[in-house]
Amino acid sequence: MFAIIEAAGWPIWLLLMTSIVAVALIIERSVSLRAARIVPPNLLQQVVAVYERQGVSDDVLARLAADSPLGEVLAAGLRNHRSSRYVMREAIEEAGRAVAHNLERFLTTLGTIATASPLLGLFGTVIGMIEIFGSQSPTGSNPIMLAHGISVALYNTAFGIAISIPSLIFYRHYRNKVDGFVVQMEQAAAKLVDIVHGERLDDTRGPEQA
Repeated sequence: MFAIIEAAGWPIWLLLMTSIVAVALIIERSVSLRAARIVPPNLLQQVVAVYERQGVSDDVLARLAADSPLGEVLAAGLRNHRSSRYVMREAIEEAGRAVAHNLERFLTTLGTIATASPLLGLFGTVIGMIEIFGSQSPTGSNPIMLAHGISVALYNTAFGIAISIPSLIFYRHYRNKVDGFVVQMEQAAAKLVDIVHGERLDDTRGPEQA
């Protein structure tokens, strides 16, 4: 492995650092974006049961907000349960935007790595080509310098592509996962609003669906 790194030249170190960051982000997001942690399956039913049994208190809201991102959204709605339906939904939407932003943390960096890795590989390729042309002389080419330049060009291109492909796959996977979580939280929040304020009748669509 060290022989490959040595053959690839100094540009490979940029790609190695990029790959380490990408692997760290992929592991961190795989741990953080677990469904049980983001949208606990029975949380809404538990919240409704507590609300109907004992109402809303600061202690209940604090524990709910600390439970999960879904709990944070539901807690924002329950803080305004005495307000109108519009105010309650507005509070939920504001909390939902903040939660969605937190769920997307590091995804931009991962997407940037997926885009930039081939460019870093191309940079290494250009360096290798420069070394190839630099090995030319009036008396002929230097085989050692020529081989080294080819190694730099090919290894960096391959490493750049190898880093980019999994980074792009995981980036799109996690973005889709976050979008799915956001939809689930929106649906749960809409059900909570309907439970607190009753079903809303819409002139064009009929009763609001949960």
